[in-house]
Amino acid sequence: MDKRKVIAAYKRGLISSRECAQILGLDNVDLLGFVRDTAIDSKLALSKQSVRS
Repeated sequence: MDKRKVIAAYKRGLISSRECAQILGLDNVDLLGFVRDTAIDSKLALSKQSVRS
């Protein structure tokens, strides 16, 4: 399963943090760091797109 879809489902409240971590094969502490890192990566990607435009 695509990790981005799992994280998006977690952020929308469709699955719990425990379910999300289990799907991704992480524990809850690792999950929080992973979600935070993906949010940072998303913001960086958006800022790079706006610079190019």
